[in-house]
Amino acid sequence: MKKIGFILLLVSGISCATSEKSGISEDKIFVTRKFVGNFVGYRHTSPANLGDPHLIWIKTTQDSTYGKISAYSRKCEFQPGDRLYLRRAYRSPGIFGFWIYQIENDNEDKVWYEISEFQYGNKVLAQSWF
Repeated sequence: MKKIGFILLLVSGISCATSEKSGISEDKIFVTRKFVGNFVGYRHTSPANLGDPHLIWIKTTQDSTYGKISAYSRKCEFQPGDRLYLRRAYRSPGIFGFWIYQIENDNEDKVWYEISEFQYGNKVLAQSWF
């Protein structure tokens, strides 16, 4: 009887143990907001073809890391010095869901814009920042 109790205790202890490797991968899933610098300025780009979106190119104090961040809009309502964050949000309008990426400030009057998935300045995907 003591052997069975010891074996059950040993098995439950092993099954409850966590490995560092699995903890890291799970933590990366839950990172949904990342600081990208303070707002410096922006530039607007009109669409080249009919039906293409208007883009704004947002410059931050961490421009050397992220480049200019492109977002869908005609104008930018961020104020110089605003702390800007990238946010990853999961949308599921139907059976299948997808991630969207947006840039936002942390002021009381929250302003946010959906960013384009492919960042042309550094030629990287926005999802690679997370």
